[in-house]
Amino acid sequence: MTQPTQPLHIVDIIRHKRDGLALSTPEIQHFIHGIVDRSITDAQASALLMAIFLRGLSPQELAALPTAMRFSGDTFDATPLHTFTIDKHSTGGVGDKTSLLIAPILAAAGLAAPTPAGIPGICVPMISGRSLGHTGGTLDKLETIPGFNTQLTLPQFFDTLKTCGAALIGQTPTLVPADRILYALRDHIGTIESPNLITASIMSKKLAESLNALVLDVKTGSGAFMKSYDDSRYLASLMVQTGTLAGTRTVALLTTHDQPLGRFAGNWLEVQECVDIMQQVRHPMSADLIELTNILSGWMLHLAGQADTPAQGAVLSDQILRSGAAYQAWLGIIAAQGGDTSVFHSSRTQNAPSSAIHDDAPRIYSRTLTASTSGYFASMDCTQAGWAVQGLGAGSAKPGDPVSAHAGIQVHAKLGQQLTQGHPLITLYSEEESLLDEPYHMLQETLQIQPSAPHLQPLIREVITTG
Repeated sequence: MTQPTQPLHIVDIIRHKRDGLALSTPEIQHFIHGIVDRSITDAQASALLMAIFLRGLSPQELAALPTAMRFSGDTFDATPLHTFTIDKHSTGGVGDKTSLLIAPILAAAGLAAPTPAGIPGICVPMISGRSLGHTGGTLDKLETIPGFNTQLTLPQFFDTLKTCGAALIGQTPTLVPADRILYALRDHIGTIESPNLITASIMSKKLAESLNALVLDVKTGSGAFMKSYDDSRYLASLMVQTGTLAGTRTVALLTTHDQPLGRFAGNWLEVQECVDIMQQVRHPMSADLIELTNILSGWMLHLAGQADTPAQGAVLSDQILRSGAAYQAWLGIIAAQGGDTSVFHSSRTQNAPSSAIHDDAPRIYSRTLTASTSGYFASMDCTQAGWAVQGLGAGSAKPGDPVSAHAGIQVHAKLGQQLTQGHPLITLYSEEESLLDEPYHMLQETLQIQPSAPHLQPLIREVITTG
């Protein structure tokens, strides 16, 4: 006689993981269902997240968790588009704004080679997140554009992709709702750095997009969540494995992140930097951002069949950027999602951030940190720099808190650069003058100058593929 199935209880599940036991697929599904229907409290969810952080997950658990999260609500079906669907995701960084460039680059490539039905030949359904820990969030950046709607319904998402070739949205209440809840909790209970939870979070969102292929930017270095190379490589391998098992061709690039990427870190500041690049204003401090963007886009164009090799794809990506096609695709995406494109036509100086985003823009306070001695810019704690950006007002103290559009930093020197005493290093911007002091001292403590040139890691450390 078959024994009746015993009911599952969240406290028992927490105890199982706390004691080092592997959770069954039904237990994982019960947990995900419970956080979505709110029968499991935030305290209980936080307890299980901490247990997972401390105990890890077996391969079977890791396969079950993102799958349960992926199907915790609606999923996006791109099949009716009859196009190649691809996305990119980063594990998070300071000044990491490549998504704002990659989406219009790929959209422009897809619009240039439409399907017989007139639909873009490549579509990028990009589901993004908000600031997490010391890193910025793509949604926070996009929402500094007046009117821009990151909470499209799935039909609106579909229509934007069909017309523009790319769309950038967040996790709506119905699309991967489990990750939206867990993402906010992880930011405030000290479980951000778990490779298992990072994998589950990223891959649940990406697999819900019904992708043909996925390119991952896995950061390593002082500004990454996974600071050691071995840890970053392990995380990359987990995500490539998870994507491959789900039927999505997945490639991970391990990229060095020991300093802010590009010229600015901050919400509107990063949008402005990307628009400058798309408008052919290439500041020397943006060179690393442009290089990484083209490498990642190159892989995506290669996987989508638009280039024979990733290197050829990178060349094509830069051509699209320089031609103005990416900028036109950008304007199309912004308009389709309700954004006011007129803010990108405003006159502004290229040497300082613009506050002309709103007619009633607040006063912006600033302070510049300079080199205390001559020598080579040797190192910095990029995570500390990220916390400084958050402290200026660019991040939220708790879920739902507003973030400042104009707060952030401007980089005047890159690692390895030879400097003279008094050379500007970083300018801090804030809407509140009182917020400048602590971030200024945080940065002052971490920027190191030495007499000899430092050894720097290459931008791309390794590429991990499925073979």
